[in-house]
Amino acid sequence: MRTVLTFGRYYKKLIKKRVKKIPLGISGFTCPNIDGTVAKGGCTFCENESFSPNLSKSSKKFYLNPASKDNPILQKQLLEIEFQYQATKKRYEKLGYEKFLAYFQAFTNTYAPIETLRALYEKALSMDDCIGLSIGTRSDSVNDGILDYLKELDKNYDIWIEYGIQSVFDETLKKINRGHDSKNVEYWIKKSKDKGLKVCGHVIFGLPDENRDMMLKTVEKSVEWGIDSIKIHPLYVVKNTALAVDFLKGKFSPITKEDYIDTLVEAFKLLPEDLIVQRVTAGIGDSTLLAPKWCSDKNMQMRDIKEALKKEGITY
Repeated sequence: MRTVLTFGRYYKKLIKKRVKKIPLGISGFTCPNIDGTVAKGGCTFCENESFSPNLSKSSKKFYLNPASKDNPILQKQLLEIEFQYQATKKRYEKLGYEKFLAYFQAFTNTYAPIETLRALYEKALSMDDCIGLSIGTRSDSVNDGILDYLKELDKNYDIWIEYGIQSVFDETLKKINRGHDSKNVEYWIKKSKDKGLKVCGHVIFGLPDENRDMMLKTVEKSVEWGIDSIKIHPLYVVKNTALAVDFLKGKFSPITKEDYIDTLVEAFKLLPEDLIVQRVTAGIGDSTLLAPKWCSDKNMQMRDIKEALKKEGITY
């Protein structure tokens, strides 16, 4: 029986403590695929101002980009980090977690001037029991200067950079309006690894017109590129997205639970035993979910996934 190296098991083995990521959502961050730098409207599955009347009301808010000459909301951002970290840490401590990584999760968290990134990252690292960072970003939103800075931080902390791979097929990336090609992702993953950084790759199953072989090829290539960890989840449709428009017009059919789990089981057979698996599914349990309905119950998903893996001699 093979036991999957989960994020929790990895840190339990590494430092003999229970470690949890604390998600942070910081004002002022956006994405080059939303602000028009590389594309407009964002990825088709992403809720943003183009499809959400409520979000569009906030269009006068300040948004950062790497060329921003100043950051008038820096103090607000620093307070957000402190408040979110401390509030979430209290809840996790009650569940037995002892050390934490600050997870810059929402939007593209390297898409800002390096001075702002330094202030925010170092504020997070100064929080009690924080042993490192996990930084969610896009491969077209990093550069050598940012990676060199993260390499310096990695001397004293555990630094992860999380790239949205989604698919290695350029035709798929065009369909979801990703704004870059797979070569860009491959280049920056390998560059990050060359600098000694730990990389997590995000992969989506059920993207438009992809079959099982394509999904598995994405996993296979991601492993070849040298990722240290992987997150896999199904594509689900939420309101106020371009994907929702296609779904309501009958132009997109979400992956079924059976196909997703069968593909996931096959994907596990491609993963090295020392590769850390951080996520095997995702969903949303509120009224914004349009489809597939099975993504509304994560507990049910996890039960079925674990049972399917167990039949193949894999313990998750």
